Amino acid sequence: MELRSHPFRAMGSPCEIRLYAESGQRADAVAAAARAEVLRLESKYSRYRDDSLVARINRSAGDPSGVEVDEETAGLLDYAATAFEQSDGLFDISSGVLRRVWDFRSGRVPEPAEVDAVRRLVGFEKVRWQRPRLALPLVGMELDFGGYVKEYAADRAVAVCRQAGVRHGLVDLGGDLALAGPHPDGRPWQVGVRHPRRPGAALATLALAEGAIASSGDYERCLEVGGRRYGHILSPKTGWPVEGLAGVSVVASRCLIAGTATTIAMLKGSEGPAWLDALGLPNLRITPDGAVSGTLRGRSLRFFVSGFDPAAAAIASLPENARTQGTSPLRG
Repeated sequence: MELRSHPFRAMGSPCEIRLYAESGQRADAVAAAARAEVLRLESKYSRYRDDSLVARINRSAGDPSGVEVDEETAGLLDYAATAFEQSDGLFDISSGVLRRVWDFRSGRVPEPAEVDAVRRLVGFEKVRWQRPRLALPLVGMELDFGGYVKEYAADRAVAVCRQAGVRHGLVDLGGDLALAGPHPDGRPWQVGVRHPRRPGAALATLALAEGAIASSGDYERCLEVGGRRYGHILSPKTGWPVEGLAGVSVVASRCLIAGTATTIAMLKGSEGPAWLDALGLPNLRITPDGAVSGTLRGRSLRFFVSGFDPAAAAIASLPENARTQGTSPLRG
């Protein structure tokens, strides 16, 4: 079988689809379909596009009638609501408005009063959501699907590949990976985990034959003012950057589950490691002082994902039909 690589850019990240097929032409066709699915989701949920569904939702803030959403978006909203509840309010897709006062390119730390003024618009509990109608009660409120739609897109792209009969390959969306399956001879893919403090260096290399891996860290954007580092991951409860972890990677059956777990762990700060241990998903984490821990530590090149995921059944139907109401995507 022939291996073809298809690099592209989406969701603000370098991406790649690598597939094996009986011919290069076949691999190219399937990769093109998977890429189109990623771009569809970017177009639909991007906060940077005036014509996206998210833009339409956010423009409706303050309108008591709200907007009616489609089944896919309803599933993603149900998932966000459950993750919000099970993370004690930390996984909050209404917290994107904090970007209004946190500009990590400005070199300036906002005043506490500025943060407090915006924080009144944060809180998924304020959102009125009853299928199929969604309403943001306060003018200025926003929803941001960016915290989990990239991982959902990776799962969807893999689903497209599998529906086309491709069983060997991977989808890499900015370092969040979902696997269609191992190499044709059964060998796993070698996946590097980015070091949060050493650009271009790997913290670890894992061998994955199936499933997905997602990572989160404070390396993407930060401020250093007065000798203090302010990371870009902001707590919806305080409006300020969280502390305690520099980076987290989680392995799960779905990239969406892995990505949600990494986000919540980072938001929990120093309590993140204990929460990850209770969750039961394979993970690797590093603190700002460089201490590495987690169940994947020391398992470089030897760890295979195979049927282990206590949360898998909870959202098993989401990438196909987006029905998640009443499920529990995370435990612990």
